[in-house]
Amino acid sequence: MKKIYGSAAEALDGVLRDGMLIAAGGFGLCGIPELLLAAIRDAGTKDLTFASNNAGVDDFGIGILLQTKQVKKMISSYVGENAEFMRQYLSGELELEFNPQGTLAERMRAGGAGIPGFYTKTGVGTVIAEGKEHKDFNGETYIMEEGIFADLAIVKAWKADATGNLVFRKTARNFNPPAAMCGKICIVEVEEIVPTGSLDPDTIHLPGIYVHRIVQGEHEKRIEQRTVRSA
Repeated sequence: MKKIYGSAAEALDGVLRDGMLIAAGGFGLCGIPELLLAAIRDAGTKDLTFASNNAGVDDFGIGILLQTKQVKKMISSYVGENAEFMRQYLSGELELEFNPQGTLAERMRAGGAGIPGFYTKTGVGTVIAEGKEHKDFNGETYIMEEGIFADLAIVKAWKADATGNLVFRKTARNFNPPAAMCGKICIVEVEEIVPTGSLDPDTIHLPGIYVHRIVQGEHEKRIEQRTVRSA
C-alpha cells in the first residue's frame, strides 16, 4: 500500500470534510504538524473540532485556522499564548472543552486502543466533573472520561520508513503518539524518510500499523518563548 505522498495537500486529498474531528500532535509549538495545518487552511475545510493540547499562537500552529474561522471547537488543556483564541471564546464564537493534560493524552491513547471509556480521579470535585458519571473504587471517587476516536490524526515525527514506523525527536514526542493512535486515518509529516529496515526496532516509538500516509518536508520549528541570558 502506498504511504508516501509528494506534499501535505496530496496526503490530505480525499480525506478532509467539513465538521470532522481532528486529533493533532504537538505541545506549544514543539512537534506540531505545521505543513498539514497549513494545507488544511488552504483547503478551506470548516466547522472543525480539534483535539490538541493547545492551539498554537496567533499566526502559527492551529492558530492559523482560528484566524480563518475554520475551527468550531477545541478539546484542549492549555489555551494561553493565543489572543485570537481568547477573543473567539469570550465572544461565543468558539466552543471549548477543557481537559487536564494527562486526561487528554489518555483519552487519545484509549481511543487508539479501542477503549471507549475509563475512570480517573483527576478533576473530581471541579467543573471538569460536571455531568460525568462518578464511581467509587476502594473508597475513592473517580469520574468517567470517554476515549477520543478522531476522524483524522495529524502528527509530526522526526523519521519514518516507507511502512510508517516512526521515531520522534526528544520532547517533540509529546502528544504525537497518542494522537496518531486515535485517528481513523493518520497522516504524518516527517523530516526524513529512511529505507525500510534501517530503523532499529528498539528505537521505533510508533509502529507503522497506525500510519496511513506520510509526507516529507522542510519545517520552520519556531520557538514559542525565546529566553536568553543577558550578555
